[in-house]
Amino acid sequence: MAEANPQLAALKGRRILVALSGGIACYKIASLVSTVAQVGADVTVMMTEAATRFVTPLTFQTLSGRPVYTSMWQAEENFDAQHIALARGCDLVILAPATANMLAKISHGICDDLVSTVICALPRETPVLIAPAMNTEMWNNPITQKNVAELRDTLNYQFIGPDEGWQACRTSGAGRMSEADDIVAAAASLLE
Repeated sequence: MAEANPQLAALKGRRILVALSGGIACYKIASLVSTVAQVGADVTVMMTEAATRFVTPLTFQTLSGRPVYTSMWQAEENFDAQHIALARGCDLVILAPATANMLAKISHGICDDLVSTVICALPRETPVLIAPAMNTEMWNNPITQKNVAELRDTLNYQFIGPDEGWQACRTSGAGRMSEADDIVAAAASLLE
């Protein structure tokens, strides 16, 4: 079904790096990775340690058909520093779910895990699509909003969502991660 969608044609043959930070919305990314792989993209997944608590790397390895990266000390495909190879080897990065913690790290250049380090090492021309996911109070926190503005204004990172709706913390409001199909469509539009 993903193959038949002409809007996703821009993803075919492209090298997409999907980065997960730790949040309950990680489960939605399985569908995203499957869709992107089905349209013929070369999908590589990297995860923070916290993300592996919600969904296992094996899930994404199975869906992508490629190794999943969870550590800066992991060297699967080459002898270069893995974070540099991952940063140089992609056409687009999708950071989803993007927690408040991860937004703060990358907006301040803190590189203390694989995901934040790879994003810091990206060439400036590499497009980055961020799908935030967090409690509504965390999303509305002025510091989080300042970090989002910094990423948009300084690095030209693109955002999708968050949406409004029911959250795992039993509240409703802005902070719910956008649906996987919407994220994939936004990613495709960045590569057209």
